[in-house]
Amino acid sequence: MKKIFLLLLTVSLLIGGLYSTGWAGDNLRKDPMSQGWSLVDVLVARPLSVAAGIGGSAIFVVTLPFTIPSNTTHSAADMFIVQPFQFAFDREVPDKDI
Repeated sequence: MKKIFLLLLTVSLLIGGLYSTGWAGDNLRKDPMSQGWSLVDVLVARPLSVAAGIGGSAIFVVTLPFTIPSNTTHSAADMFIVQPFQFAFDREVPDKDI
């Protein structure tokens, strides 16, 4: 009885080990760098885009004397302020477009 139990235990451990390895192989085939890029996006790209939005706000204020007479204030605000902050806050965290 002991030998049959040990044989069944050994076979079940081998089958279970092969099954979990198959799952790991499936996850690696999908995208091995997805977690790394998400981390870079959260820790590097988003803070830099917030800084770009803050710097863009200062540039926008400096360029107001030139953009008001030419009626391009809206496009300057979009380029210097809105786009960097949208890049930082309106995207999902695992962004596949970048």
